[in-house]
Amino acid sequence: MKKYLNLFDFSQKVNYRTEILSGLTVALALVPEAIAFAFIAGLSPLTGLYAAFVMGLVTSILGGRPGMISGATGAVAVVIVSLAQQYGVEYVFATVVLAGILQLLAGVLRLGKLMRLVPHPVIFGFVNGLAIIIFMSQLDQFKTVDGEWLSGSTMFIFMGLVVLTMLIIWGLPRLTKVVPASLAAILVVFGIVFFLGLDTRTIGDIASIQGTFPPFHIPDLPFTWETLQIIFPFAAIVAGVGLIESLLTLNIVDEITETRGRGNKEAVAQGTANILSGFFSGMGGCAMIGQSLINTSNGARARLSGIVAALMLLVFIMFGSNLIEKVPMAALTGLMIMVALGTFEWASLKTFRRMPKSDVLVMVLVTLVTVFLHNLALAVLVGVIISALVFAWDNAKRIRARKYTDEHGVKHYEIYGPLFFGSTTLFAEKFDVLNDPDEVIIDFAESRLVDMSAIEAVNKITERYRKVGKKLHLKHLSKDCQRLLANADDIIEVNLLEDPTYKVVVDKID
Repeated sequence: MKKYLNLFDFSQKVNYRTEILSGLTVALALVPEAIAFAFIAGLSPLTGLYAAFVMGLVTSILGGRPGMISGATGAVAVVIVSLAQQYGVEYVFATVVLAGILQLLAGVLRLGKLMRLVPHPVIFGFVNGLAIIIFMSQLDQFKTVDGEWLSGSTMFIFMGLVVLTMLIIWGLPRLTKVVPASLAAILVVFGIVFFLGLDTRTIGDIASIQGTFPPFHIPDLPFTWETLQIIFPFAAIVAGVGLIESLLTLNIVDEITETRGRGNKEAVAQGTANILSGFFSGMGGCAMIGQSLINTSNGARARLSGIVAALMLLVFIMFGSNLIEKVPMAALTGLMIMVALGTFEWASLKTFRRMPKSDVLVMVLVTLVTVFLHNLALAVLVGVIISALVFAWDNAKRIRARKYTDEHGVKHYEIYGPLFFGSTTLFAEKFDVLNDPDEVIIDFAESRLVDMSAIEAVNKITERYRKVGKKLHLKHLSKDCQRLLANADDIIEVNLLEDPTYKVVVDKID
């Protein structure tokens, strides 16, 4: 537990100016997104803002990836929207608390290591899909409340401010890095709009962000078995989606910063944050790839930036709402478009001809599921399943047998390649039981029995030789395999001298 209680990491030098300014930039970018995600979930804007504050502060202090930003997210919002509509906000708070408990348990049980099973094409597809979602979501800012595209001077002004923001973010780092380019862009656009009196949409046109400190609130609902039956399925999905998105974001930030985060510690932090979010009137959330990339692109690498972002967000809510509500949406739209362009893995497009077709298929499919269904957990799950099936198919074709008969008339089968559920059919086809001599040796020195299907395949081949009264020797099997061989009687001799020590994965088979 000591590693979970290690709140701050002072192992690397902290650039306080960069951390503080980057945190301020992230706080500004968090406001419209938290409001938008609250609306998606059918909740009040303050529910999203409170979640962003609690999630951001707790995960920045306790998390396993310094510099990563958490808050209210669309992935969680789309899960709880039906719950909010049908049962109300109190059930949402209880669901978030339960989801946090599940995430906390996942971290304590060290389930974060399961992210190793996510192949790189799935990560590429996930990142590209998120980049497209971030970009497409910004197009709504070019429309009126009625869903019509802006026109005339309104469109001209808005588009000009967006382009100006993008140019500053792109060009300023080439001149100086004293101030984060994204913060400079927001301040410049804010100044132009304020001093020239331009008529353009601001944060205040979306919703008011004025509020108090997040109130502590125990969900007001009956604590019964029926309530648990209602909220548990939503809590399980929220926990799964939150962990998947958080741990994938952690991997992406790891690659950018060339450092290594701690997945299990992050899972504990996410769980703790969601528990507190549910008790402090928040809608819950997880890691945010867009804000995390804003933070890292500004040069932030420590926990301080996330802490500053969360505290500044609270300051905005309690004291600075009148000023923050005047920030032009064009500046934040341009910032998020640049985030989308930076998030997309453009290098993945160049590898289409060099990558295996199966990897290209997985990457494209994960991207499409992410974009069209907005279900990140499903997209990753589909990608992992298809990758696993492709891997199993490829390895199923690798089973081979070298056959020869020695000077004593004993026939040898030297097996190469893994023996598992996918390769058992090919394995069985390698043997000529009826025409083989009376004594046969099957050597598994270059093979491995992976699962119970492999054990059953060996059982069947021993049974075939037993029926025709031929002597069979099995060499290089682990003791685990020997115990599972049902037909290992007098006719079958298992070599005990050079046996490996691996174990077979034994699952209950119907």
